[in-house]
Amino acid sequence: MPISFSRTRVAVAAAAVASLAVGAPAAYAALDEDRAVVAARGQEYVQTRLFFGTERPDGGPTVTDRQFSAFIDRHVTPAFPDGLTVQDGQGQWRDATGTIERERSFELILLYPAAESGAKDRSIERIRTKYEKLYAQESVARLDETVQADF
Repeated sequence: MPISFSRTRVAVAAAAVASLAVGAPAAYAALDEDRAVVAARGQEYVQTRLFFGTERPDGGPTVTDRQFSAFIDRHVTPAFPDGLTVQDGQGQWRDATGTIERERSFELILLYPAAESGAKDRSIERIRTKYEKLYAQESVARLDETVQADF
């Protein structure tokens, strides 16, 4: 009896593997079709993320929520009136002296058509420079990615 029990288990396992192998191409084909649908949706956009620190290297007062909101209203919204996202963050980075700085930060997410990237790039660089000067920052980090977006 123990021998037939083992043979039964082997037969069931072999059948399971065979059914998985037969079903696998169909499963992968369906997954590829779903990806094609997703890839075809939307248009090509650029997503730019800017990271603004709030601590001043010169020891001055930290940038407040009110100051940052005013900065967005005055310097960002006119260049990106179609919309933007601001998120609170907690970050760290190594400053010019080699010290690891930890600070509250703001992440600004901008999304714009890839065809407008040249003009938007100039606006983004003005925003970065303005914040650095106003709040005595060493830098404002920037990350750009090409994405598909649908609204």
